[in-house]
Amino acid sequence: MSIVKKNTVELNNPSYYNNRELSWLAFNERVLQEALDERNPLLERFKFLAIFSSNLDEFFMVRVAGLQDQVKVNFTKPENKAGMTPKQQLKEISHKTHQLVDLQYHVMRDKLLPEVKNEGIKLFKITDISKEELKGVEAYFDEQVFPVLTPMAIDAYRPFPMLLNKSINLAVVLEDKDEEAENRYKTAIVQVPSVLDRMVPLEGKHSKKHFVLLEDVIGYFIGKLFHGFKVVSVSVFRITRNADMTIHEEGARDLLQEIEKELRKRKWGAAVRLEIQQPSFDPSVLSHLMNELEIGKHDVYELEGPLDLTFLFGFYKKLEKGNRKLIYENRISQMPHDLDPSESIFDQIMQRDVFLHHPYESFEPVIEFVSEAADDPDVLAIKQTLYRVSGDSPIIKALKRAAENGKQVTVLVELKARFDEENNVQWAKELEQAGCHVIYGITHLKTHSKITLVVRRKEDRIQRFVHLGTGNYNDQTAKLYTDMSLFTAKKEFGVDATNFFNYLSGYSDKLEFHHLSVAPFGIRQDFLELINKEIECHKKFGNGRIIAKMNSLTDKVIIKKLYEASIAGVSIQLIVRGICCLRPGIKGISENIHVRSIVGRLLEHSRIYYFYQNGEEKTFLSSADMMTRNMENRIEILFPVCDQRIKAKIKHILEVSLSDNVKAREQDETGVYRYVKRKKEDPEIECQYVLYTEAYRTAEEE
Repeated sequence: MSIVKKNTVELNNPSYYNNRELSWLAFNERVLQEALDERNPLLERFKFLAIFSSNLDEFFMVRVAGLQDQVKVNFTKPENKAGMTPKQQLKEISHKTHQLVDLQYHVMRDKLLPEVKNEGIKLFKITDISKEELKGVEAYFDEQVFPVLTPMAIDAYRPFPMLLNKSINLAVVLEDKDEEAENRYKTAIVQVPSVLDRMVPLEGKHSKKHFVLLEDVIGYFIGKLFHGFKVVSVSVFRITRNADMTIHEEGARDLLQEIEKELRKRKWGAAVRLEIQQPSFDPSVLSHLMNELEIGKHDVYELEGPLDLTFLFGFYKKLEKGNRKLIYENRISQMPHDLDPSESIFDQIMQRDVFLHHPYESFEPVIEFVSEAADDPDVLAIKQTLYRVSGDSPIIKALKRAAENGKQVTVLVELKARFDEENNVQWAKELEQAGCHVIYGITHLKTHSKITLVVRRKEDRIQRFVHLGTGNYNDQTAKLYTDMSLFTAKKEFGVDATNFFNYLSGYSDKLEFHHLSVAPFGIRQDFLELINKEIECHKKFGNGRIIAKMNSLTDKVIIKKLYEASIAGVSIQLIVRGICCLRPGIKGISENIHVRSIVGRLLEHSRIYYFYQNGEEKTFLSSADMMTRNMENRIEILFPVCDQRIKAKIKHILEVSLSDNVKAREQDETGVYRYVKRKKEDPEIECQYVLYTEAYRTAEEE
C-alpha cells in the first residue's frame, strides 16, 4: 500500500517576508515623499521633513542600537522572517538611510528653501547677511549667548567630554603660535545650548521672516571664547545615543525609582550615529570623533545643511500664523451625530452604544465622560488605563478631581511607554498625591489597552459604563491621529471591564470574558480562529473576505495564517500604515492579498479587523496591531462591535480608505511601495478629506 503525501507549501521561505527594519525605513520614505508632494502646502512640507528626522532619531536610538548591541556580543543568528543577520541588517540600514537622508537634504536645500524664499521667508547663512544685521546678531551673541556657553578643552588633563544625546556641538581646532610645533594645535568642544531658541531672527522689517541658526552664530563668533588662540576650524556635529532602557522589574523595589534611574542613563548611552555638517568640517576632527565615540564609517552622516531638522517644527510654528495659505486649511472636529451635548452623556449611553471617529468627530465627549463622572454624585468609582497623555491633560485633572470628591479612582499608568516615561512618572506622582490608587501594571508586560470603566449607582441599581478605544487618552494627539472610540452600557461589557481591572490590580490565574479578548493570552489565537473560519466559509460559499487596518504587521504566526487564507482563495485587503513584513502578490502564496499604506495629513492610527463570514459580518476594534510584541509582550484589548448601525459606519470608513488614490501607496511582491495608479478619467479620492467632508455634512444636516 503506497502512501501519497499531501502537497504543502513551505511558508518559512525568507523571500516571502520583508525585514522589519527595512520595512520601517520604507515607511519613513513615504513620510519623506509628503515633503516632495506639491499638493501639500509649503510649510506642511517642511513639517514632514521634521517628522522624518524625528522618526529617524527614535529608530537609531532603539532599533539600530539594539542591532549594534547584538553585533558587539557576536550574535549572528538571522531574524526569523527575512533571514538577515544583525550585521546584514545594519549594512542595509546604513545604505538605505544614507540614500534617504541625501534626498531629505536635497528636498530642503534645492526645493523648499528656494520656494519659501519667494514668500519672503529666508534662512540665511551668517556670511550672507548685511553688516547692519551682523551687528545686531553680534549684540545678541554677546548679551544672550556668550554667558551660557562653556568651552570644554581636550588635553591630557581634560578628556573628551560626555556629550548629551541628540545635542548639537561645535568641535573647534585652535592654534597656539607660542607653543612648539607638536603642541601647537588644540581642540575644544562647545555645546549649542538647547535652552536657547535655535532660530535667531534678524533685526529689521523682516524680523519675523528672516533667520539665522544659533550654531551658525556661535561658530562665527567662537573666537571670543578663546582669547590668544587662532581658530583653525569649526566642525558642527551631533551624536545619537542608545536610548533603550533595561528595566530589571523583579529587582526593583520601586518601579518609579528604577525608571527615573534609567532615564538618567539614557542621556549617556553608547553612540550609534554621528552627523557632521558639510562642507566646513575638519577631516582630522571627524577621525578623532570616530575614535572617541567608537563609531564606524557606515554610521557617519556627512550632511550638506543644518543638522537635526526637527528644528523645522519650530520654523513651522513661527510662521504659521502670518502665512495661512502655506499651511493646511483649518479643519474643526465635529460633535458626534450620536450625542446631544445638552443631555447627560450617561443617559445617552444607556439608550444605545455611541461611536466616535477622531479627529473627524471631537475627542471632547471622551473628556466629558471622565469629567462628568468626576462630578456626578451618583458615580462611585472610575478605573482607567493611561499609556500616553498630553502635557496639560484634562483627563488627569478630572481624575484628580474625582479622587478629591471622594470617589474610588484606580489608574494604571504605564511607566514604560517609550519616550513618555518621564512624563508618566510625573503624572503617577500627581495622581497618588490627589488620592488616586495608582498601579503600574504587570511585571514584564506593557499595558497598552485603552479602557475606562465608570461605576454608578442610580436608584439603588449599579450601572457600568465602558469606554474602549484604539488610541491614547491624549487630547492633543486626538487632533492629529485617526482613532475610534466606543461607549457602551451593555451589562456584559461592564462585567468584562470589571474583570479586566481586577486582573490588572490583583491576582487571577484565568481570565473569563464575554466579549473582550485580551493579549498576551487570547488575541492572537482569536485572530487565527477568525481567519480559519473565513477559510472554511470561502471553501463552502466562495465569498471569503478579510479587511484589516493597523499601524504595523510583523507577527509571523498571523502572517502565515493570512498566506494560508490567500492560498485558499480568500480576498484579503490590508491597510498597514507602517511596518509590513508580509509580502503581497506572490504567485501561489499571497496573490489574493493587497497591501496599501496611507500617509497624509493625519496619522492613521485606528486598528480595525473585519471578517465577512458569509454575510455574518464580524467587526472588531483594538488597541493592538498584528505585531509579535502586541501579541506576547503587551496587555491589549480586542473588542467586537455589536451594534449593526456602528458596524455599517466602520465598514464604510474601510471602503473609503480602500478607494484612496491620492495618498495611498501599494506594496508589490518585492516589498516596494508605489502610489496607487489612477486613471485620468477617475476622480481624485483622498480618504481623509472625504471623511472630513462627510463629518461636516452630517453636522450641517443636524
